[in-house]
Amino acid sequence: MTSITEPVAIPVITVDGPGGVGKGTVARWISKRLMFNRLDSGALYRLAAIAALDRGIGPDAADRIAALCHGLSINFGEDADGHERITLDSIDVTQRLRLEATGEVASHLSVWPAVRNALLQRQRNFRQRPGLVADGRDMGTVVFTDARLKLFLDADVRARALRRQRQLSESGIAARIDDLCVQIAARDARDRNRIVAPLRAANDAITIDTSNLSVAEVEERVETLLAVHGFT
Repeated sequence: MTSITEPVAIPVITVDGPGGVGKGTVARWISKRLMFNRLDSGALYRLAAIAALDRGIGPDAADRIAALCHGLSINFGEDADGHERITLDSIDVTQRLRLEATGEVASHLSVWPAVRNALLQRQRNFRQRPGLVADGRDMGTVVFTDARLKLFLDADVRARALRRQRQLSESGIAARIDDLCVQIAARDARDRNRIVAPLRAANDAITIDTSNLSVAEVEERVETLLAVHGFT
């Protein structure tokens, strides 16, 4: 018999999909709407990438990076204004986390089974009361296969490139749409074709194409799904 104190009794909502589809925005909205904990799994891989870069370890050194992952000192918090702040070994790396270079290294090292296994339990440890919203690429297919509600967000490459260009522009970084499209397509190919935990929608996931939807329209659809699945 399953005890109600066991992790399986704690509800989980997963939000999977490729980069630039709005996973983080939707996951943050759900977590605030339900007052659930949140896991940004992509941030863990980016933190591993930063740690590897700072130590001069290449993205192909799977065993060294996996060993590194076990000892990372990570903290997810907020500043006085409520903005997310992430520290690695007591150093604020919030800005570095979102750099394109960091994402590229994270995408490369995430294909290694040893690295994914090293971070698997760390991700599952985020499952705490009253519940968890987890976003990433394999949350519903590998990490939380028993999630009560699984969402898979998708969007065409150009729509995602335009969103990324706006984000970079807001940070004072100029980028060409064509270059971003190439980078995004290449990252999609790595994610979808990797041997372990490839990017795909879980069989029981509900897919939402966000290409032509506003944030409010996506939230409206998710609100309906939350009600149908007994969260509201």
